[in-house]
Amino acid sequence: MYLSIAAAVVTILLKFTAYKVTGSIGFFSDALESIVNLLAAVFGLIMLHVSEKPADEGHEFGHSKAEYFSSAIEGSLILLAAFSIIWSAVPRLIHPIALENINIGLLFSVGASLVNLAVGQMLIRNGKKSKSLLVEADGKHLMTDVWTSAGVIAGILLVKFTGILILDPIIAILVALNIVYTGYRLISRSTNGLMDASISETEIDQVKKYLDSLKEKDITYHSLMTRQAGQRKFISFHLLVPGAWTVQQGHENADIIEETIEDMFDEPVTVTSHIEPVEDPASLKDIGIDRKKNS
Repeated sequence: MYLSIAAAVVTILLKFTAYKVTGSIGFFSDALESIVNLLAAVFGLIMLHVSEKPADEGHEFGHSKAEYFSSAIEGSLILLAAFSIIWSAVPRLIHPIALENINIGLLFSVGASLVNLAVGQMLIRNGKKSKSLLVEADGKHLMTDVWTSAGVIAGILLVKFTGILILDPIIAILVALNIVYTGYRLISRSTNGLMDASISETEIDQVKKYLDSLKEKDITYHSLMTRQAGQRKFISFHLLVPGAWTVQQGHENADIIEETIEDMFDEPVTVTSHIEPVEDPASLKDIGIDRKKNS
């Protein structure tokens, strides 16, 4: 994340230089997005430190949801940047302005893109290695910026070779619309996380397949519930076992089952089970988050 901040500072300088020497609103839009990258990286670093704090008395389930605040802020900043780009581009649609020093501007823009490409790939690699969704997401955002810059560069080349000046503000508006979509996705991601969204269907099916295999040991299950909180997954379920089992026997089996499920994932997982006698009719009732409404 420190590297991401450094890369954002470098690319801001390079892209704003490209804008200043050419007067291109397309280069301006690209530079404005890099400012968002800088602010997002700084806030992301703060939230990363918060999310890694251990559970405490006031936060028994940890602080992993802090990552979602980073995504929400980043998405909001992106939408603000998109509005600013469109606001600056519309006058250029009405009164196009000739661009200057295009070759020099392109040189600075390509340099900025290469910085983002190198750092973006490094962040994605290290994010996957350290199991950090925030770091990996920041790397993917930089890669999106690379493609945005590539589109801007291609558009400026068209302006250079065709002389159609109106293409410059059109490129800027297209960049703005693209980052609006990026902002929407980031805000949606943070909203889903804060609303305790379930883990993926693929992961749920993986857990179900294992629990279904326990029938040969006279163990069944119900009330499977999951949620994702930043890097950490929470999985809970009820285990139906023979009533003749001792507490010790049920506990030992539950421990093995919980540890097996934890080992299925690379990310941190908290697995909680509840033992019930299969012979008791009350045990067969599927209980959700509100026991009274499901009883």
